[in-house]
Amino acid sequence: MDWRKLAFDWNRARAFLVTAEEGSYSAAARALGQAQPTLGRQVAALEEELGVALFERVGSRLELTATGVELVEQVRHMNEAAVRLSLIAAGQSQDVDGVVRIAASQAVSAYLLPPVIEQLRKVHPGIEVELVVSNASSDLKRREADIAVRHFRPDGADLFARLVKDGTEAHLYGTPAYLRRLHSPQTPAQLAERGQVLGFDESEQMREILRAAGYPFPDGCSPIRTEDHLVQWELAKRGMGLCVMMQEVGDHERRVQRAVPDGPPVVTLPIWIVSHRELKTSRRIRVVFDALADALHED
Repeated sequence: MDWRKLAFDWNRARAFLVTAEEGSYSAAARALGQAQPTLGRQVAALEEELGVALFERVGSRLELTATGVELVEQVRHMNEAAVRLSLIAAGQSQDVDGVVRIAASQAVSAYLLPPVIEQLRKVHPGIEVELVVSNASSDLKRREADIAVRHFRPDGADLFARLVKDGTEAHLYGTPAYLRRLHSPQTPAQLAERGQVLGFDESEQMREILRAAGYPFPDGCSPIRTEDHLVQWELAKRGMGLCVMMQEVGDHERRVQRAVPDGPPVVTLPIWIVSHRELKTSRRIRVVFDALADALHED
């Protein structure tokens, strides 16, 4: 093979792949943390290098050409190989200092992780922590995070997971004043008849979960909705409605109480600490993984 003829710029290929997946130069630039003109030039340079058109504009979106559709699959394979290479290299690192990305839900990130990170930084000040805060699951295989705190058993032979708690209960909470306005309900049925739940959206999912737990809330029980769980929690602490929160947080918040003192939990979820199997050989990842597992097991 004549290696001198192999001149391929991976940055251009990556710009092409992310643009194809995001659907526009502006979205791709945000995903990569680049300026839009820079990313556009990279894609244009790749088209010129290969002598093909990769995109065509359809309205406000970019659509792949027939050639682009065929080539993007090859670039995806290249990206998977690059991620795999990065994982293997990271897994061999024995240096404790460096960045660790932890993915967790809003409530876990805001209330359970700060004391863990505080203690971790005291013992290992060289470890830098980046929190990926989202109620959606991060893709560890694509290196969206190094470690994830999850409430479901992970799927995949290439993931390493430890169950640190069999089940953490989540209950409905409200302020004492709000519950008095509901005539201090003593049963789930009384609460559902009179109360309003701070919801995520207008879908049936939350109501189905509540009903399955024994709280027969009717349609229209969530006049205040937001996708931000922490905003829901703040609204509940102001007496604006009921909020579902894990007991580790709700039972320690003085401004609220369980809406039904002896009521059943809305849901009981396990706590898993998950990492990509390749990263488990990294000393830095192992230190953070073990710190999370030990601390969350104690809660």
